[in-house]
Amino acid sequence: MNIIIVGCGKVGYALARELSNEKNDICLIDKDNKVLQNAINILDIQAISGDGTSYKMLLDAGVQDADLLIAVTDKDEINLLACLMAKKAGNCQTIARVRNPQYYEEINYIKEELGLSMAINPERIAAFEIARLIHFPSAMEVDTFYKGRVNLISLTIGKNSVLDGMSLIDFSKNTPGNVLVCMVRRNGRVEIPTGTFVLREGDTFSCILKFKDSYDFFNKVGVAAKPIKNVIICGGGTVAYYLCLELVKAKIDVKIIETNEARCAELSELIPEAIVIHGDATDKRILLEEGIENADAVVTLTNIDEENILLSMYTHHISKAKSITKINKIEFEEVIRELPIGSVVAPKNITSHYILKYVRSMQNSKGSNVETLYKLFDNEAEAMEFLIKSDSKITKKTLEKLNLKPNVIVAAIYRNNQVITPSGKDIIQKGDSVIVITTNTGLGSIDDIIAE
Repeated sequence: MNIIIVGCGKVGYALARELSNEKNDICLIDKDNKVLQNAINILDIQAISGDGTSYKMLLDAGVQDADLLIAVTDKDEINLLACLMAKKAGNCQTIARVRNPQYYEEINYIKEELGLSMAINPERIAAFEIARLIHFPSAMEVDTFYKGRVNLISLTIGKNSVLDGMSLIDFSKNTPGNVLVCMVRRNGRVEIPTGTFVLREGDTFSCILKFKDSYDFFNKVGVAAKPIKNVIICGGGTVAYYLCLELVKAKIDVKIIETNEARCAELSELIPEAIVIHGDATDKRILLEEGIENADAVVTLTNIDEENILLSMYTHHISKAKSITKINKIEFEEVIRELPIGSVVAPKNITSHYILKYVRSMQNSKGSNVETLYKLFDNEAEAMEFLIKSDSKITKKTLEKLNLKPNVIVAAIYRNNQVITPSGKDIIQKGDSVIVITTNTGLGSIDDIIAE
């Protein structure tokens, strides 16, 4: 596909990297020559220095032949105007990053009037991601499929766990419901395990389970599953605002600690159910006064990564609260992964993954759509939900007779409002939704899981 990206910030660069890796033709537009040159030196893309809202600039970028324009500058108005100009100049599909909560409240009207294919708010989707983690307090990551009916949950096996030394064959016999272990990360290596694989302390594994089976499963394997009733949020930015709305809706008590007095007043007015504290979250005295030692969860959402990391490490040191840490720069993922900072949420990565899902769906709209896509274990694996729209080679045989590529697992099938944990005797049918998990990243169609 021919794709134009307007804006070479963190999100624009991440998109250019991922989309070019998937063999799309990328043209990047930005006013900053330095960031463009850096992108050209590293990525296999084209780049043009200039204004992405300029009709002439868009023509130079090839908008008339483009399939998609993605506008992700740091200004909503520029993103919306760039999409409007692209629609008029080339009639391509358009995606805009829209961060202002006021605009986002009217997003359906804006999409219709400007002909947007998609509008995405990084802070809002990051807040949803954090809210999911809070609803599953023991999980490191939580991803949902089939409109929330099925979860992919990642857990780390702790000391003295009943899972330490258990084979996956025994796991399936001893756990309630149909729980399927799909991936394991051990010593930095991710693999799709077989039934003979033996779990060990320190492993992080991902499993598919139905929402209704979650708490029984947690209790059976000895994982604390006490619901979170109170949360401290460090930092009162836009992510905190959206997160607070979700938590208040779920009847969870929320405290926000924010340094800016005017922002405190604004948040108090916008969310009267929350307690807003004017103070510095890095001040240990304030944290102790506000009860961090007894909090069920602490979410660090300041604008400084280092502050968020240190606050989460301090939380881990003095309490049993679940820690969730927002990170903007994740160039040092392998180092961050080893720190005791709980779950890590990176808004720029979440944004690029949402857009990547849309691009893959565009590419395969006739045979099998990518309905949902998650990057797992620091982008080393993917979980995808495909809607099977027509018969193909994947629907001809039972799963055991399909020649699947290595490191691919069909994790679940959704048919007639029922979730099926697949066996070798099952056959994928037209109309099914299918969850596929693999370390072979970049799959676009369900047929891609079959070896030639």
